[in-house]
Amino acid sequence: MVLVWLSATHEKGPGLEEIFYIADRNSVDRAEELVRQFGMQAIDEAAARSRHYRELGNAIRFCEWRQIERFLSVLALDMAVGTVH
Repeated sequence: MVLVWLSATHEKGPGLEEIFYIADRNSVDRAEELVRQFGMQAIDEAAARSRHYRELGNAIRFCEWRQIERFLSVLALDMAVGTVH
């Protein structure tokens, strides 16, 4: 898993920018809608959508859904990620 690899390579742990990138509010809104529709299966749905766009050759949508998948994975964690103030 990406989170485990990043934790092992950085002494202070991963920063959020190293785990996922959200370009705009629309991606957060899409993630929220997936959680409302699919609950904990939202991560799997985002992964399925990213695979779909990869198969179509749409790199932009693939990357967008892949980052939403990563964002949802971070939200599902039982620990703080990144800098805690």
